[in-house]
Amino acid sequence: MKAALIQQSFTANKRENMAQSAARIREAAKNGARLIVLSELHNGLYFCQSENPDFFDLAETIPGESTDYFGAIAKELKVALVLSLFEKRAKGLYHNTALVIETNGTIAGKYRKMHVPDDPAFYEKFYFTQGDLGFKPIETSAGKLGVLVCWDQWFPEAARLMALNGADILIYPTAIGWDLNDSDDEKARQLEAWKTIQRSHAIANALPVISANRVGFEKERRDEGAGIDFWGHSFICGAQGEVIASADQSATILYADLDFNRSEKVRRIWPFLRDRRVDSYADLTKRFVD
Repeated sequence: MKAALIQQSFTANKRENMAQSAARIREAAKNGARLIVLSELHNGLYFCQSENPDFFDLAETIPGESTDYFGAIAKELKVALVLSLFEKRAKGLYHNTALVIETNGTIAGKYRKMHVPDDPAFYEKFYFTQGDLGFKPIETSAGKLGVLVCWDQWFPEAARLMALNGADILIYPTAIGWDLNDSDDEKARQLEAWKTIQRSHAIANALPVISANRVGFEKERRDEGAGIDFWGHSFICGAQGEVIASADQSATILYADLDFNRSEKVRRIWPFLRDRRVDSYADLTKRFVD
């Protein structure tokens, strides 16, 4: 199966962003992609750089405007889409939600971001309630998709549970970048750590990984001297962590031919699941072992 990820930059104009994403989805489908992944919160700028109650107005219901819009495109092109939206679940209750649109335009399933950060310029806990749907792969015509979101990518437990629940692939819509005050050495360390941790999830679980980041500098809206330089570098790797396709800091589309049956072959020679000591892992459910 040919998969694609879309790495793009964004503006404050939602309609413009949606149109840009649609054009790139059409290009990817024309080039044979059956599964297409967009980056985190792709309908607009990354608003979590500050805590501003007005930004709750950016949220939308699921189903709603975006699912109708992208659902029609998925149905027309007969592709599966992984979207990432600011979900309004109820009045005063919001999530950072990824969802999958099937090839017939319907919603195959959704995942609400489980690990929600609260760091300088990433004040997501102000906006998003922690997810409550667990780590369940979404069954589609393109396979069982283990969809996670950004900060989830640093937690091996999330990847493992998706694998144990039968995922064919791990997918990470992402919005991550550098602080303007970071040194060049620090930027390099962060980027390499980000790539390494996700490739390690591929290796430990014998699953391919798609990581779709946004790109470009986005100012903090209330402080002209601050902002995030989203570093791009999206990539697709195979079941042994080998990089199949990778991007730089330019807007682009990445493609990869994925063979989900390869996971079986890799797990036969590296039987990590067989040798797990599940009888000795009880401490993993503790915050810290004192």
